Order: sequence, then C-alpha cells, then structure tokens
Amino acid sequence: MEDQKNRKTIWILGALGVFAFLLHIAIGSVYIPIAEVVTALFGGIPSKETWSTIIWSFRIPRATTAVLIGASLSLSGLMMQTLFRNPIAGPFVLGISAGASLGAAILILGTGMLGINLYLNPLNHWNLAIFSILGSILVLLMVLAASLRVRDVATLLIVGLMFGSATSALVTILQYNSEQEALKRFVLWNFGSLGGVTQSELLVLFSAVAIGTLWTFGLAKSLNALLIGEDYAKSLGLNVKRARFQIISATALLAGTATAFCGPIAFVGIAVPHLTRMLLRTRQHVQLIPATILFGILVMLLCDLIAQLPFLEQNLPINAVTSLLGAPMVIWIILKRRRV
Repeated sequence: MEDQKNRKTIWILGALGVFAFLLHIAIGSVYIPIAEVVTALFGGIPSKETWSTIIWSFRIPRATTAVLIGASLSLSGLMMQTLFRNPIAGPFVLGISAGASLGAAILILGTGMLGINLYLNPLNHWNLAIFSILGSILVLLMVLAASLRVRDVATLLIVGLMFGSATSALVTILQYNSEQEALKRFVLWNFGSLGGVTQSELLVLFSAVAIGTLWTFGLAKSLNALLIGEDYAKSLGLNVKRARFQIISATALLAGTATAFCGPIAFVGIAVPHLTRMLLRTRQHVQLIPATILFGILVMLLCDLIAQLPFLEQNLPINAVTSLLGAPMVIWIILKRRRV
C-alpha cells in the first residue's frame, strides 16, 4: 500500500516538473502562451516568428540547464545524507565546491596576477569549466585517499570539511591580492548562473549527469544498507570502503560538474533530499532516487523562475534565490530534529 502511494507521488512530482518546465519557458521579459510553447516543442511553428527564436535559442537551453543542475545537486545531496546519516549534509561537505571555486579562482584571479591571461582567457566558458573541474578533481583525489585510510564516516566528514577550509583559504588569498576587475568577475561566477551554458557545454553537462544518475541507481542497494549503519552493511557482505569510494566519486561527478558550469548553488542539495524523505516516508533508495531527482528539478525550475520574473529590472543571482528559500528550510529541519 505504501509503495503504491509512493509511486503515485513520484508520478505527481513528474507531472509538476513538466508543468514547471513549460512555465519556465513561457514566462520572462516576453510572455509566450504555454500553448505556443507546446506547439514549438512538438515541431510546430509559433504564431510569432520571434517566439520560436526566444524559445529555442534562450529559454529551452536555460530550462534544460535548470533540470540538469536540480537533478545533479539533489541526487548528490541524497547520497551524502545517506553516507553520513545526517539530514543536513549536502553535496559540498567534502570540499568539492571549494575545489571548483579554487580552480575558478586560479583562472580568473591567478592568471592575471601571474601575467599569463593572454594564454588562458578567464572569460572563456570552457577554460572556466575545465579549471573548475580540475579543482574539484584535486580535492576529490585527496578525499578518496583519506577515505581508504579512515574507518568511520564522521572522521571522513571532518577531513572533507578541513580540505574545504584549506582550499577556501587559498581562494581568499587570491582574492585579497587580485585586481578589482578580476575580483568582480570571480564574484559574479560565485553568484551562480543558469543562463550562460552553451549547447556544447550543455551536452557535456547532460552526459555527466546521465552517467552520475545511472551510477547512483546502481548504488541503491549499497545506500540502503549504509543508511542503517556500516556494521549492518558489513554483515550483509557489503564492501564498505568500495561502496564509500563509489558514492564519493558519483557525488563528485554530479556536484563538481554542476558547479563547474553554473557556479556554486547552495541549499538545493541539502533541503530537497530531506523533504523527499519526509514526503515519501521510505528508506528505499529505488524510490527515493527518482523522487529526489524530480523534486530537485521542480525546485530548481521554480527558483530560476523567481530569479527572472518579468517585473524585475535584472535577473536575480540564482544562488541568492536558492539560499533565501533553502536557509529557512534547513533551520526548520534542525529545530525539528532537536524537538524529537
């Protein structure tokens, strides 16, 4: 009975996600009726020629980016909360976001300081994405090396936070010694944006999210066992170190790629998995994984919709919107746990 109810909830989340996707494309500085959006999506020609250009050149790429980012951050947050058995753990607790920020800072701030920005253009999206990914990989390798030597996840969490603090300190040093123009570019990257992803970058982002999602589905049984406890998982014959290694790697792929292309986006990976568990009231990751993906997509589409409402003179930073909505939710989760 409970499984049937959860399957129905997943279908409802999917339907709401489709509606949010259409609404995201329709609403903007130029309003396009949803019927015209549906016509364009099914290969028809909208009644106004400019609408077709707006839909295919600007709004569908941005909406698709929101879908991929919402899915990747929420899914990586679910894995981290399961691994650490902590409802306020997020996808960036292992310093992955800080590593991506370090890579971006080295490109945007460091190349200018060293005088080599003629060879590495910090305004090039591909350069920025590559450096961010390399920064994430650097921190990931250190965390993975630590995970092979650390026995319990609580210690691993502390190690990850320390790696994040160290990389953040390096970023602060680069900011302190950088020029004003370079510092402004880095701050803008830190705000997060879903609108600057090109079609070629979108293909890479889609591939990474698809691989990470399939990988996570393959880890569903391991996640179920780890949620109860490592001793129980070992009694079932699970190789805990290998499972931990795979979960961290899948999280890094999802969260690191998302941060590389769109900048750090806060709180989605913390709030969405916890809300999904409350909604479904199940520990089965076969159900939690698709529900978390769909819930994350819905939340990210709505947040980006708020960020670009027509009456706003300029688009709001997506990181500001997710933080304003997510921070009260995380506070509520903490207070609710203390009452229990």
